[in-house]
Amino acid sequence: MADAPVLGRVLSAMVTPMHEDGSLDLESAAGLAAHLVDQGHDGLIISGTTGESPTTSAGEKEDLLRAVVHAVGDRAVVVAGAGSNDTAKSVESVRAAAKAGAHAVLAVTPYYNKPPQAGLVAHFLALAEASDLPVMVYDIPGRSGIAIARDTYLRIAEHDRIVAVKDARADLWFASQIMEATGLAWYSGDDSLDLAHFVNGATGFVGVTSQVSPAAYRRMADAVVDGRWDEARAVHRSLHTIVDAVMHVTQGAIMAKAALAEQGHIATPTVRLPLVPADESQLEILRVALATIGD
Repeated sequence: MADAPVLGRVLSAMVTPMHEDGSLDLESAAGLAAHLVDQGHDGLIISGTTGESPTTSAGEKEDLLRAVVHAVGDRAVVVAGAGSNDTAKSVESVRAAAKAGAHAVLAVTPYYNKPPQAGLVAHFLALAEASDLPVMVYDIPGRSGIAIARDTYLRIAEHDRIVAVKDARADLWFASQIMEATGLAWYSGDDSLDLAHFVNGATGFVGVTSQVSPAAYRRMADAVVDGRWDEARAVHRSLHTIVDAVMHVTQGAIMAKAALAEQGHIATPTVRLPLVPADESQLEILRVALATIGD
């Protein structure tokens, strides 16, 4: 396991804070980013799905990215979500992210239109060619409707700027095979499988719950690096309740925002339609879970 992976080891797909009227709250975004880095985060994903990228404009994404880069860009890796199901639009997003100061980009598998594997290869290579930034490919068939095939991984891994994978396909055997075949840096994209991915040889994780309990996730990662597996397992098990509350009650961005608002790290839990705020029964589950964490 690398001591200092290029994109870091502990990362969160950060929420996009908003005012009550739904406009971006850039001050809260900068403050949350600083809090997470202070608590041990190596990097942040900005404008990923958890950041409500489907419902923010290109201008808003650029403003958000610049605010976070200004806040923490000198001490953390800032990764811009730049993928979509339109390659031309994604290429423009990569270029905009580079101009705004991003250190890397996250490229999700094109969703809904279900391209063939040859289309996936062409899409990812186009994004890699759009700038000098390293690319983390995001494999999430549950949302995109299509998984990245083994041969596709082998082809895109030949490009020098495609360096990492965020894996949310929940197939540890496949992950092990592709890690061995490609040498790509592997990141868990499933909060419930972070420790399992570490055991499997992953570099790190891109979490959602990790922004709600950042110090615990840092401790787990450090314990893994040091080979203190009993401690890593104990931290992992201590997070069961909060992971279930954030990820398995309703949509993750909704509950992450609710949790961060409860903790006082963002001003409001506002989300944009078609997302809706957590209801009282969901908030009660969340509050019980928050009481089980120490940070």
